This record gives sequence, structure tokens and C-alpha cells, in this order.
Amino acid sequence: MNKYEADCDVLIKLFNEVIDMKEKTVITDAFKDISNNDMRIIEVIGMNEQKNMSTVARALSITVGTLTIAINNLVKKGYVERVRSEEDRRVVLISLSEKGREAYRHYEGFHDEMMTATLEGLGEGDAGVLVKALTNLKEFFGTYHE
Repeated sequence: MNKYEADCDVLIKLFNEVIDMKEKTVITDAFKDISNNDMRIIEVIGMNEQKNMSTVARALSITVGTLTIAINNLVKKGYVERVRSEEDRRVVLISLSEKGREAYRHYEGFHDEMMTATLEGLGEGDAGVLVKALTNLKEFFGTYHE
């Protein structure tokens, strides 16, 4: 196996391990009633202000109809709150409930631990190279199907 093949193998294995780890780490006993997709929706809604359904759907690259089904389930489970906009009653605004905020903080904690482990022992220059490589990869994913 040459260096290119070895690097490719490491990257593919890393992606698979991250997916497996998220499934095992993020969905704990406290949050066993939601899926990784639900947790991703919670992450996009975020902790700050209410967001409209279109904004969240666009960020997730899904339709508003698909998001509506997921939001209905998250509302029933107590993770998300939904209200109509005072300015335009046609607009539905969503935000995290306290339970949703707990799930968000849990998810954020996983990301913090992952980043700490990733950057451990790296100097600023090495960390910069890593971030540049990951940014290149992100850009590749963003333009791959265009």
C-alpha cells in the first residue's frame, strides 16, 4: 500500500469511526428516545433565538415537509417548542425546550472532547495545517454534487 492509499484508508476508517462513536456516545440513556438525525436538528436549532422552519430545513438540506415530521416528533418528546410568529402568523418558529437544551449541551460536550483529543500535542503550525486540510475536505463535500 502506497502513502496515498494508506492516507485514504485512514480517512475512510476515521469517518466510519466518527459515525459509530456518535451513535454510541451521543445517544445515551438520558437521550435514548431520539436519533442522531434528531440530535442534528437540535444542533441546528441551537441555543440562541427562535428560528423559522425554512432556515432550519435549508441548513439541513432537507425539505420543510421532512423537517415538519421530525419537529412534530421532537415536540411530542419535549425537546422542541413551536410557536407562530407574532408578525406573520403563517411563519412557524421553533426553539429548544429545557430538555432540548440539555441534549444540545450533551452533543456540544462530545464535540469539545473530540476537538481536544484531535488537537492534543499539536503546535499552532500543525493545528493550522490540520484545519486547512479539514476546510479543504469540507469545501469538497459542499461542491461534490454541484
